[in-house]
Amino acid sequence: MTSRNCILQLIRTRMASRQAMQRLLKASGANITFEMLQIMSCLWSEQGISQQTLAMRTAKDKACLTSLMLHLERKGYVCRREDPKDRRNKLVYLTEEGEAFHQWIAPLLAAYYKRLEDILGKDKIAQTEELLKDLQHAIETY
Repeated sequence: MTSRNCILQLIRTRMASRQAMQRLLKASGANITFEMLQIMSCLWSEQGISQQTLAMRTAKDKACLTSLMLHLERKGYVCRREDPKDRRNKLVYLTEEGEAFHQWIAPLLAAYYKRLEDILGKDKIAQTEELLKDLQHAIETY
């Protein structure tokens, strides 16, 4: 497999992953998009982070992140508060509704990832993760 084919397969895999998650979200009645889920997932592991940090961790540009934040705020899942250390920055937090959504969706997501693990096996998943990290590093140092 050439490097080009490897990158193309990576892109196809990302698209397939996004589509599968979108189907899961739709079938469960979650009423959020894959992109919104990415933001929520970041906040489940760390709250009170800046929008800039969220943008970096989710690979979203500023305009896209702003739109996603507005949608999540309208749903009542997140709120933005002024950073006491720098008033120009907004820090993002989950609301009680956002926490409740997390508790509701967590078992569905766990089942999704468990199924992938059952199909591929833990060793293959770990191997793939390491290879993807190596590929990312090679691309970033180009």
